[in-house]
Amino acid sequence: MRRTKVMTAQLGLTERILTSAKDRAMMRTIDDGLERVEAGLAREVVFADSIADVTGRYLLDAGGKRIRPLLTLLIAQLGTGTSDDVVTAAEAIEITHLASLYHDDVMDDADQRRGVPSVQSVWGNSVAILTGDLLFARASQLMAGLGERAIRLQVATFERLVLGQLHETVGPQPGDDPIEHYFGVLADKTGSLIAAAAHAGIVFSGAPAEFEEPVLAFGEKIGVAFQLIDDVIDLAPPPDHTGKVPGVDLRAGVPTLPLLRLRELASSDRAACALVDRLDQEISASDSTDTFSAHFLDAIAELRKHQVTVRTREDAGRWARDAVTALDPLPAGPVKQALTKFATVVVERTR
Repeated sequence: MRRTKVMTAQLGLTERILTSAKDRAMMRTIDDGLERVEAGLAREVVFADSIADVTGRYLLDAGGKRIRPLLTLLIAQLGTGTSDDVVTAAEAIEITHLASLYHDDVMDDADQRRGVPSVQSVWGNSVAILTGDLLFARASQLMAGLGERAIRLQVATFERLVLGQLHETVGPQPGDDPIEHYFGVLADKTGSLIAAAAHAGIVFSGAPAEFEEPVLAFGEKIGVAFQLIDDVIDLAPPPDHTGKVPGVDLRAGVPTLPLLRLRELASSDRAACALVDRLDQEISASDSTDTFSAHFLDAIAELRKHQVTVRTREDAGRWARDAVTALDPLPAGPVKQALTKFATVVVERTR
């Protein structure tokens, strides 16, 4: 099986969004486009400097779901289809996403990414930051070749990515609702880039301009839903199924919706308050060299079964439904149908 087909299968897309012969023909076209994107990524993430060449390809070689290129190529079928410009835009957006991972891992002091040691844990923070910068530059170079509109799309998206990271870092300000603040962070950090991928599918395929706002709204909302499911997956065992040790994000101090909702509940619920205290004690007692204690894993298991985690999955479903509603102006057909099914796959995924 070709690598791109393996990647789409990671979300069950090839089995779950194809229902008719026409759909399957369209997905063969998209699979061919993904092959072109994958070849382009391998070609573009190459640097003359020997160190940058190794570190720049490191996370690309580790894999990834390629959700953003998939959306660009799928939505481009509303226009002229998989043109050279569509493929180039898909490459640029995926490289932008890749670059953001390097910076995120430094900010979060992450030990692993995509099942391998993070770049900053292997080469240090400075190399990770600079490699991310190089990848951002390469993505911008690709966009520059597509003209002024592509540059504006890239710049606006990059600004939102940075602001999302900034707002996550400083946290909610006095008077802010922590949960609404968190949704805003997710819209900027995750939703904006997925929205850009969707938007690029319209712009660079010459699809009707009236489709731009619907797919932008779809992309941002489905991005929030995607990240909320990641919050649930962060709590989910076993490691050989998810590829992650439960609670990695929590122990790193990354805010997630189950914990935010648990803190909200703790003011009126003694059991929730006790669980928050246990989690906080374990998080504060740990450092990057610690193994995960049995006490911490027990607390994570309790949080995993708690109503706040159930509610987080429900929140993800609400964002996904809102994403589908945003598609109402699109014409009925295989693209709209596939996007609707894609939203379902996002909220039902387990990895």
